[in-house]
Amino acid sequence: MDKHGIRPQRPVHWNLGSATLYEEAVRRGEGKVSAGGAFVVETGQHTGRSAKDKYIVREPGSEEHIWWANNTEMSPAQFAQLEQEITDYLGGRELFVADLYAGADPDYRLNVRVVNEHAWHNLFLRHLLIEPKIEELPAFAPGFTILHAPNFLADPARHGVRSETVIALDFTRGVVLICGTSYAGEMKKSVFSILNYILPGKDVMSMHCSANVGEAGDAAIFFGLSGTGKTTLSADPKRTLIGDDEHGWSNTSLFNIEGGCYAKMIRLSAEAEPEIYATTKRFGTVLENVVMHPVTRELDLDDDSLAENSRGAYPLSFIPNASDTGVAGHPKNIIMLTCDAFGVMPPIAKLSPEQAMYHFLSGYTAKVAGTEKGLGNEPQATFSTCFGAPFMPRHPSVYGNLLKEKIANHEVDCWLVNTGWTGGEFGTGRRMPIKVTRALLNAALDGSLANAPTVIDPNFGFEVPTACDGVPAEILNPRETWADKAAYDAKARHLVDLFIKNFAKFEDYVDEKIRAAAPKAA
Repeated sequence: MDKHGIRPQRPVHWNLGSATLYEEAVRRGEGKVSAGGAFVVETGQHTGRSAKDKYIVREPGSEEHIWWANNTEMSPAQFAQLEQEITDYLGGRELFVADLYAGADPDYRLNVRVVNEHAWHNLFLRHLLIEPKIEELPAFAPGFTILHAPNFLADPARHGVRSETVIALDFTRGVVLICGTSYAGEMKKSVFSILNYILPGKDVMSMHCSANVGEAGDAAIFFGLSGTGKTTLSADPKRTLIGDDEHGWSNTSLFNIEGGCYAKMIRLSAEAEPEIYATTKRFGTVLENVVMHPVTRELDLDDDSLAENSRGAYPLSFIPNASDTGVAGHPKNIIMLTCDAFGVMPPIAKLSPEQAMYHFLSGYTAKVAGTEKGLGNEPQATFSTCFGAPFMPRHPSVYGNLLKEKIANHEVDCWLVNTGWTGGEFGTGRRMPIKVTRALLNAALDGSLANAPTVIDPNFGFEVPTACDGVPAEILNPRETWADKAAYDAKARHLVDLFIKNFAKFEDYVDEKIRAAAPKAA
């Protein structure tokens, strides 16, 4: 541990197996065991990411590559002082250390070492990343080290930070500091942020997406922000799941960055998502902020009193049709998911390569009351570039140009799928039926939808199919589903205006063809 500046005064547990970590977490009283065997923990005040407390060290080795308009800087001196105090703190704790891989393709794999003060956090990351074989461990050398001290609180006055919570990344030294938060997702997303910095330099597209592959080797990528159906729609019993959240696309393969899943648990049902629901009754699954009966230990997945963002972490192998390798060939289809609560978007549309880049850089969805604290009754448009702005160290144009190049090189079909509202906006219309979305996706993935008759959407300019087997024709044209056509036209103009205003910051970074792919009010 001296290589990481830690002088242990208490035991250090190195590369314990999942069962042993589970046992240690129970012994230490870090959580409770549910009736089904999952380990249930509460993360306290932080039940989600602390985006405003994330920092990147500004130093000569990386500063010219960082998108500083989206990332908060920390000086090397600030980082060094915080690191010294965290390592001193960890030295006085019983520690759990894991050596893990990020990246299923060995050619682009990152060695990650995590040092935790809690056994359950170590178990969490062991689920989420990829375990080396036992014979690989003696030669393991970390490319990045995460020093995770949730019970250490930063001092804003002394450390020059916003709060007691800090997530700080030093790309040149290969160190991540996390303190003041027990939300385990900070570790997972820190690894993703690191690879979003490293992989584009190797001509690899890093992506916040799920992915699956058919029997014919026809892989598909699903981009989408939280609540759009990324995890649900990629879990198709007729296709093999590659991964549910983070992937890389190299010149030779599509590969999962992770070895596990981190699924939302709130209001999960056995009927809608049977594979994910089954993991809540598996030994070893880690459940964050899921309510449990104090006596029977039965879970109540509908209870949001601890968090709307309740989560479950489990190995990918818990999903029956998951890939053994996490690797597939180049994708044949790219699906961009949006939950349009304004009811303007069609259930599916075919995108040109230029439109695909435009919508990728836009990263649009809409949130409604109940999905986040503080939201009112009206839908709220959200634009998160590349469908993952909080995890993008580089400028979005870097990822956008990589995507454009790979779409062209591999002749990929691109689709925009609306899992949001139809027949009116939120409060008037209804949620897009999952059967309709599934039928349209199946037709897109098997190639039949590419030959369907289409019309050009007057607002967004993309091609909208007018017929698909198993789908009522009237639902394909969103305007026709509204009783008040004038109200639809007004809402469409409003949404188009939001797109145009949001994209203004990217116009200087894209060519005229991309700018021409912008929507135009009818």
